[in-house]
Amino acid sequence: MRVVVGVDVGGTKVAVRVATLDGEVVSDHQWPADAWSASPVPAAARWLRSLLSLAVPADDEIVAAGIGAQGCDTQEHCIELAEAVAALGVHATVVNDAALLVPAAGLEEGIGVIAGTGSIAVGADAAGTVLFAGGWGWVLGDEASAPAIVREATKAALAAYDDRRPDDGLLRALLRHYAVADPPALARAVNDVPTPENWGPGAVAVFQAADEGSSLAARVVDEAARSLKLLVCQLIARGAVGDTVVAAGSVIVNQPRLADRFRARLADFYPSLTLRLLDVPPVAGGVELALRRLSPQR
Repeated sequence: MRVVVGVDVGGTKVAVRVATLDGEVVSDHQWPADAWSASPVPAAARWLRSLLSLAVPADDEIVAAGIGAQGCDTQEHCIELAEAVAALGVHATVVNDAALLVPAAGLEEGIGVIAGTGSIAVGADAAGTVLFAGGWGWVLGDEASAPAIVREATKAALAAYDDRRPDDGLLRALLRHYAVADPPALARAVNDVPTPENWGPGAVAVFQAADEGSSLAARVVDEAARSLKLLVCQLIARGAVGDTVVAAGSVIVNQPRLADRFRARLADFYPSLTLRLLDVPPVAGGVELALRRLSPQR
C-alpha cells in the first residue's frame, strides 16, 4: 500500500500517523521523545527514518511525509533536515512542531502557538517565509510553558516572602507540591534540578492556587498570557498573515484560565483575530503537509 506519514516530535513524545493517499487514517503510534535532538542534522534524519520504519510496514511505500519537530527553529534548519531525510529515501516537508497547528486546523494561513513543555509561535508572511518568535528554552524564556510558569511562580512567591507579605496561597501550593517546609527549601528544590521534568509538573499547583484565590498566582498566569500575546504581536509586526491563532500544547489546552486570558489579551490588540484551541492531534497537520506535497493545490 502507498501511504503518507505525519510526524509530530514534541518535548516529551513523538506521534506518528500513517494515512492513505486519500487522507484516511491507517494507524497512530506514539513513543517517548527522550532521544530526539534536532541537531546534528544527519543524526536527526536517521532518528526520524528509523521512526518511520517502526510505524510503516516494510511492504508499504511511504510516498511523502510531513514532519513537525521541536528544535527546528529556522527555515534553513528545516530545509537541511528535509534534504537529509530525502537522502534516506523519504521525501518530506519539515517544519517546527508549532507549524503543524495551522494545517491541522484545516487552514491555509494563520499563526500557531504552542504552550506546553515549551512555548513558541510560528507564522508565515505573504511570500511564504516562515517566521518564528520565542522558543528559547525554559531557562531563558518559553513563557507560558509549564516549566516557565513554575519558574515565575516561584520567583513571585519568594519575592513576596522577602517583602514579608502574607502568603496568599501561592507559596503554600508550591511548598506542598515540592513537599518542602519553608522558602529556602523551596528555592533549593527548584534550583538544584533545573529541568522540565522537575519544574513542569508544578504548573498544576499554580493554576489551582489561582483558582482558589491567590492573586499572585493569577498574576503569573495573566503575565504568561501577555507573553503569548507578545509573540503573536512580534510575528504580525514582521508580516505574518492570517486571521486565526491556533493554539495547542498541554498547558493552554488543559488550563482554561490561560486560554481565556490569552484570548482577552489578543482581543485588546487585534479584535479581528480569532483564537482557536486545536481539537485534533497536531500530527494531523503532518499528514496534511504530506498530502500537499502530492497535490500542491490541496
